[in-house]
Amino acid sequence: MALPPVIFEDDSMIAFDKPSGLLIAPDRWDKTRENLMGLVHEKLGHGVANVHRLDADTSGVVLCAKNKAALDFLSGQFQSKTAGKKYLALCVMLPPERAMKLAAPAVARTPSGGLPEAFVIDLALGQDESNPGRMRVFRKRGGKPSATEFRALECFGKYTLFECRPLTGRTHQIRVHLAAAGAPVLNDPFYGDPGESLLLSSLKRGYKGRADEKPLISRLALHASELTVRHPLTREPVTIRAEMPGEFEVALKYLRKFPPGARRGGR
Repeated sequence: MALPPVIFEDDSMIAFDKPSGLLIAPDRWDKTRENLMGLVHEKLGHGVANVHRLDADTSGVVLCAKNKAALDFLSGQFQSKTAGKKYLALCVMLPPERAMKLAAPAVARTPSGGLPEAFVIDLALGQDESNPGRMRVFRKRGGKPSATEFRALECFGKYTLFECRPLTGRTHQIRVHLAAAGAPVLNDPFYGDPGESLLLSSLKRGYKGRADEKPLISRLALHASELTVRHPLTREPVTIRAEMPGEFEVALKYLRKFPPGARRGGR
């Protein structure tokens, strides 16, 4: 497998546009599974190290450092929560009876049953002991502080494109917080609704497609679109962007073309 597209490179840093499905590091159980850092070390040498991680099914910006001084400086920004991260998430609004069950709602719904145009979720997260590999919300004791800012960019009936800005860096943070709000990321196998699928036949009246119709987007609909860090040498801000993936573009194209009550901004 070739390296993913390089979207930034200089003497200190290199950034890739990681595709959905590619691990960052070797799998804990299957060491033969291909991963980004294995490819990087094979093609660029072991002096290159990843500064942060993305879930395997999340696409987008992954930043690596080319030397230890750069790694220490960049890693420090993630540890101090000064690195700016922006994600795009296509979500599906679930009725309360099918949403994540919490003692109290993570976000109050609007009179129309949707979510506010902008909101913050501040819920502690930790490992779900009953489901290894997954995270859960902690309302009282337990978990680690976790906060994410959300802004609705476009609404299409029960589907919404959100801009997500995590203020902390917990595992699955955006995915769990959106599920807690009742709007899990589309095609999330852990925190979403397996019965939800974005089909053209559900949008286009009189659709005459195949009986074995495939979803417009079948991957986890979460993309790390932008990362801002201070450069290890100049100390000036550098913003690295990864373009929206093709499946996202296709899904949004048809949601815009056949909108179920779409409008800009909040609900």
